[in-house]
Amino acid sequence: MFDEIAPSYDKLNHIMSLDVDKLWRRHALKEIVDGTPQQILDVACGTGDSTIVTARAAAPGSHVIGADISEGMMALVMDKARAAGVEDRVSLQVADGENLPFEEASFHRVTCAFGIRNFEHKELGLKEFHRVLKPGGKVVILELSVPGNRVIRWFYDLYFLHILPWIGGRISGDKAAYKYLPASVHAFPAPEAFQQMMREAGFRQVRHRPFSLGLCRMFIGEK
Repeated sequence: MFDEIAPSYDKLNHIMSLDVDKLWRRHALKEIVDGTPQQILDVACGTGDSTIVTARAAAPGSHVIGADISEGMMALVMDKARAAGVEDRVSLQVADGENLPFEEASFHRVTCAFGIRNFEHKELGLKEFHRVLKPGGKVVILELSVPGNRVIRWFYDLYFLHILPWIGGRISGDKAAYKYLPASVHAFPAPEAFQQMMREAGFRQVRHRPFSLGLCRMFIGEK
């Protein structure tokens, strides 16, 4: 599915989020980069938006690996990296987020932006994130969420369950994909339940921060 919608994915993301996703990524960057050379893994990197902004913000000597199971999505990453002038800081790896092909304690940071809700077994993905982190490292996860306020939730459901699939279908030609995407957001665990999953995977100092009235949430854990 993601291979099929890859050519229109970036355009649709920015249209449907009114570019607010860029603000959410900037918030995440404050938790990811720390001014020192870092090895960073961006899991479920998709077309590389988070991979590239992270590479641009990271200190000299840093390297960011973008990993994704969809080769169609990743086919767009290096052209975007070259346009941003960070191709020397970025590399790619086709990888399943639930079975990462990296050694233990390989990365200072692991990040996953708007991807973990698509994992079949989220608990396995979290354990893999923990495994490949260095001691003292940090995981930073951005994920779409359902607002708690009932009035906002009504408008949210109207847009994401009815209007979004129509827009997505018109632009991408795949309405089914844009029915799946909001459904996956609704199926994602509640914030406290997901934080508990992170603790069970081995993370400590687990916390979360909501953005834009709960439309997005950032989850952080330390090893």
